[in-house]
Amino acid sequence: MELIRGIHNIRSKHKNSVLTIGNFDGVHLGHSAILSRVKALAAEYQSPAGIMIFEPQPREFFAAETAPGRIGRLRDKVQLLQGQGIDFVLCLPFNPKLQQLTAESFCQQILLQGLSVKHLVVGDDFRFGCDRHGDFTYLQTFGERHQFDVENTPSVLNASGLRVSSTLVRQALECGDVQGAEENMGHAMTLSGRVVHGQQLGRTLGFPTANIHLKGIKSALAGVYAVTLQVQGVSHQGVANIGVRPTVQGKTPILEVHLFNFNGDLYDQYVQVTFCQFIRAERKMAGLKELEQQIQCDKEEAIRFFAESVN
Repeated sequence: MELIRGIHNIRSKHKNSVLTIGNFDGVHLGHSAILSRVKALAAEYQSPAGIMIFEPQPREFFAAETAPGRIGRLRDKVQLLQGQGIDFVLCLPFNPKLQQLTAESFCQQILLQGLSVKHLVVGDDFRFGCDRHGDFTYLQTFGERHQFDVENTPSVLNASGLRVSSTLVRQALECGDVQGAEENMGHAMTLSGRVVHGQQLGRTLGFPTANIHLKGIKSALAGVYAVTLQVQGVSHQGVANIGVRPTVQGKTPILEVHLFNFNGDLYDQYVQVTFCQFIRAERKMAGLKELEQQIQCDKEEAIRFFAESVN
């Protein structure tokens, strides 16, 4: 699978594609159904199968403070999409230039001139264009004028009869229901990133951590979890906190992972953290002594979880 950053990097091999457009946050079972349809159509047309996503996501651009938390970072999304058998992901920067495109300009410049789309698969609630004229009906009419088909995305229901969506996954994560989120996604809940140097506070307290900055994104996850950390093909058990660290007046979201029985150096390495069990919400402690005691309790809770998972 090829990641294309920006419309200017589209080449002839990407054109005449079967395309879908969306955020694909979490790459859940509903997304998988859409991508299965895109792949089937691409095979029928003997065309490339593509996905268009935006970075940042549109709601983050318009209202960062009130936008929903991300289930996964861009890197995680691309890794999950890579396993779906799609030919390319076109990532467009959502910036003032894109924001100002009318629905007609978006269709003309991106769908026609940029990609020469052959078949488009989108949700019937899809909206686009600075004039808000762009919707499913508009796309169908535009497609009829320019000889490409537009169809609605299928809905996927979970075992409870609820429509699988990124919102449903976020709601599960907000309740600490990691297993429920996984059932709707069809895969483990993971975040990845590069380990960076921190304040060394964890080491001072006797709990050294691998620190992964979230680079300004608001995560759908928050709190303390039993986790595994994968690095260079090896998995390690640990306990993690994801949040702003209110006890030490932190403001920037960060993922901190303390590994059990590990003495190696992880700095500058890319790691993948899998969230296995919610332990507690993040809260401000009275001081470092209480924080140290609470981390020990969290560690013991995570160790118990992994021990019980084996039995």
